[in-house]
Amino acid sequence: MTVVEVGARDGLQNERRSVPAAEKIAFIDLLSRSGLRCIEVTSFVSPKAIPQLADAQEVFAGITKVPGVRYPVLVPNAKGYERARACGADAIAVFTAASEAFTQRNINMSVEKSIAVFSAVVERAKRDGVWVRGYVSTAFGSPFGDAVTPEMVRDVCVRLFTLGCDEISVGDTIGVGVPTQVEAMVPLLAREIPLERLAFHFHDTRGTALANIYAALQAGVAIFDASAGGLGGCPYAPGATGNVGTEDVLYMLERMGVETGVDVDAVRAASRAIRSSIDHELTSKAFQAMEAAQARETASR
Repeated sequence: MTVVEVGARDGLQNERRSVPAAEKIAFIDLLSRSGLRCIEVTSFVSPKAIPQLADAQEVFAGITKVPGVRYPVLVPNAKGYERARACGADAIAVFTAASEAFTQRNINMSVEKSIAVFSAVVERAKRDGVWVRGYVSTAFGSPFGDAVTPEMVRDVCVRLFTLGCDEISVGDTIGVGVPTQVEAMVPLLAREIPLERLAFHFHDTRGTALANIYAALQAGVAIFDASAGGLGGCPYAPGATGNVGTEDVLYMLERMGVETGVDVDAVRAASRAIRSSIDHELTSKAFQAMEAAQARETASR
């Protein structure tokens, strides 16, 4: 089982408060010591679009890269790719969606146009020997009410895979998916894309993320995205939980006897460090429970 840590990018970009670069670097360095093998660092988008990640170059240059750990960065276009490569990035991610309305509102392009833009980026990346991840968001529903079918998700995933993406992450962006949908989605995708190249990115907006991970795991998926402490809310449901917490995923998998190679206490330490940089409590249930247990134990001494 592989857990892909997305807190430093997908988590912090949704925070109301911008976290100083030095604190992001310290956070990522702690995560690098936990046994995680893939940590998404930042996004080379326009600072005007996502001011929380305006320090992408400083952060990527400042982290300590641990051998054996992959540090992908999100790039929206050729300019973002060039900025990422200038910093030494050797792993990138590109981003589109299954929903036309979401893609238009989010990146001001149609799905077709976004794939055309990313085609040139992926082609350059493959020539440069750069590892590429493709994100397909809104796979289980759109915040704008337009229909999203499993076949639409499959078609976008296959197109990104055909472009040359090494891994495809299928996202439940607004956290509406349930296990029966996952059970139907995985075999549909697996007919076209090898299971070992598929990842799932579940949000816990309605409390179904762990159930969906279990369903995908039972269907043969072995790569899941998660965010330390549950960093990042759902921008389409103000106040709601967004990314599933890394500690929650690790706790469940470890209790099931599934090997991840990640030390949950080390991830907790990273979450604890970043907690002081944001203006709310972390949402990971396992993090909260472990912190409370430790506090009780300390108080009883």
